[in-house]
Amino acid sequence: MDYKLITNVYVDGIDSNDYPDFVDAYIYSAEYDGEEMTDEQLDELNENSEFVHDCVYNQLY
Repeated sequence: MDYKLITNVYVDGIDSNDYPDFVDAYIYSAEYDGEEMTDEQLDELNENSEFVHDCVYNQLY
């Protein structure tokens, strides 16, 4: 998966009490190369905890 092609990422499960780890956060919606990602693609994306963590910070700040 080319992470540069992932856009319009929306994260859910952000709990401010879990700062700075946000271990319950997950990506529930995103686009890949302009197309809505499937549940399978989102599952694969959510396995990359570093990417999810970066997306949390991008959404918050």
